[in-house]
Amino acid sequence: MTDGARAATGPGRTPREVATHCPYCALQCGMTLREEAGRVAVLPRQFPTNRGGLCQKGWTAAELLDHPDRLTTPLLRDPASGELRPASWDAALDRIVTGIGAVQSGHGRDAVAVFGGGGLTNEKAYALGKFARVALRTKHIDYNGRFCMSSAAAAGMRAFGVDRGLPFPLADLGRADTLLLVGANPAETMPPLVRWLTEQRERGGRLIVVDPRVTATARQADLHLQPLPGTDLAVANALLHIALTEGWVDRDYVAARTTGFEAVRRGVAGWWPARAEALSGVPVADLEATARALGTAERVIILTARGAEQHAKGVDTVTGFVNLALALGLPGRPGSGYGCLTGQGNGQGGREHGQKADQLPGYRKIDDPVAREHVAGVWGVPADELPGPGVPAYQLLDSLGTPAGPKALLVFGSNPVVSAPRAARIEGRLRDLDLLVVADFLLSETAALADVVLPTAQWAEEDGTMTNLEGRVLRRHALRPPPAGVRTDLAILADLTTRLRTLGRAPSYTESDKKVPFLTPLQGGADASDPRVVFAELRRASAGGIADYGGVSWERIDERDGVFWPCPTEDGPDTPRLFADRFATPDGRARFHPVEHRPAAEEVCAEYPLHFTTGRVLAQYQSGTQTRRVAALRRAAPDAFVELHPDLGARLGVGDGEPVRVVSRRGEFCAPARLSTAIRPDTVFAPFHWGGAARANSVTNDAVDPVSGMPEFKICAVRLERVD
Repeated sequence: MTDGARAATGPGRTPREVATHCPYCALQCGMTLREEAGRVAVLPRQFPTNRGGLCQKGWTAAELLDHPDRLTTPLLRDPASGELRPASWDAALDRIVTGIGAVQSGHGRDAVAVFGGGGLTNEKAYALGKFARVALRTKHIDYNGRFCMSSAAAAGMRAFGVDRGLPFPLADLGRADTLLLVGANPAETMPPLVRWLTEQRERGGRLIVVDPRVTATARQADLHLQPLPGTDLAVANALLHIALTEGWVDRDYVAARTTGFEAVRRGVAGWWPARAEALSGVPVADLEATARALGTAERVIILTARGAEQHAKGVDTVTGFVNLALALGLPGRPGSGYGCLTGQGNGQGGREHGQKADQLPGYRKIDDPVAREHVAGVWGVPADELPGPGVPAYQLLDSLGTPAGPKALLVFGSNPVVSAPRAARIEGRLRDLDLLVVADFLLSETAALADVVLPTAQWAEEDGTMTNLEGRVLRRHALRPPPAGVRTDLAILADLTTRLRTLGRAPSYTESDKKVPFLTPLQGGADASDPRVVFAELRRASAGGIADYGGVSWERIDERDGVFWPCPTEDGPDTPRLFADRFATPDGRARFHPVEHRPAAEEVCAEYPLHFTTGRVLAQYQSGTQTRRVAALRRAAPDAFVELHPDLGARLGVGDGEPVRVVSRRGEFCAPARLSTAIRPDTVFAPFHWGGAARANSVTNDAVDPVSGMPEFKICAVRLERVD
């Protein structure tokens, strides 16, 4: 029985229970799983982040464990028929190794790429990065978290020297006198968090929401600012301008704890409220009321999320709100600060341990010689043999199958056919590959294109750790083993590494290479498919890094409802609250950076007169591969839709529920119209959870932020057409 599991006696049965966490968003709500008579039930569990509550997705999560669509055998594409057919594990893994060997022999090591996911456990993210750089020796690895947290991460690194979504415990939200949410809709994306917003307002706090739509969260706000998509940075600069004018800047804090303020002060001098109103549509009175609520309250928290971040200027937009927080003296004060709401289940830990193109475990930079020496020492390889930085996710995906790009791709925990911008183009790139391998437990739209599909274990069938939006490292406990014929991702990576080494299919592997401990075995000859063993190595590899897990053990996590990184030693403290005394910069001071608003990468015109933006709905999650297969969630949100203002519908002659076509310069999709006054008349919204003809990302813009590589999901120019 796994750690955290227990058996309870009963009349004629012995049900099993484990304390674990929801498989969906970065709240990582605590839950209990109980298996009895072959059925798995989700039960409430008191945990600090959710205090027993779950959203509909969490309550129904166990329904996927025995779903009839579940993959339980490898699939190989039949060259004669072109269809995917069941195959043995040996045949599937040999096909992969043979394909990798052929590609690398003909095109070099970097012709094979790896694409991971923000839902993978820390152990799997770590192993995937090591597999790419040590077993495949390719620089090409990135993950779908690039589409989620990368802009906030880059802004946090350049301002604070560290990237942790919330540098304070989640409970601080309930104690804030003023809480500003920018581009966040937790009422639909992470509903259990709303109890903290409710607590905040019951204490007399003020909630202000910045969002182009009147979302479920905006309806709960004391004040809702409804800017044109892509103008959040103008709003941020105007708020700081007002704070300066009214004398609300904490001059002592700025002088003692920051650098670079003078350049920012000069930069926002021209952002008078009327200028911001002309660009964003937010009335001057609302800007002034927001600045007053921020500048005069004792405890203030500013949070950003994807609405502000998924832009080609996302890093600068987040920086604008960080500048505001620093000027008000918020970071490091109890009950105050800046943070961002991480999206995917392991969006935080998934970017810390090596599946990001430019990073090594512990949030180390891959081009840092000291970092390379440390990690190479843990891995038992020469530092100069580690590859250098790869390219961000969209650039990697867009290069697949091209003369200069990778010819083979291994995908773990991601579905870019639905989730990538300009998705039809990326689908075409995937079809151009010599070899596409997808590891998943359901046949996603990406898996359906693969040459090899590998069935993997689900969240309730493997142990491991996750790191939630607070930087709290959590334990995922296995309730039961995977079904017969299904393997864990760690077992797949270990087996592939063994075959690559012993069969010598790739040109990288010489006789001397066979002496190097790749993923199997790990250092000391340990089992690379054992998550406990992998985590022990992860601790050593991350030790001394920004995200230091050196003192985090599974036992300590279980004893304390999680451990906050950094935690360098087992007998020392963890760090639930950052920045109390210093920032993670060389001189301990936070950095201001002047940032200027600039237009969206694509502006409206006569041919494409409307702004288009995307987002999520309560009952679905990410690309919908999982949630669209749960009956209760499908009933709650059965189909895609296009939300538009009734005035726009009247101009187009489109009624509620009638099909419309959304067309951009990159593609089109069709879905029923949903008329709503919650959207601006010049803006159209659609959720991105559906593929096929309703795929919203067929039209989104692939322009990317020059710093983070984040695509501009949240705004592009479109037109609407009636579908007769």
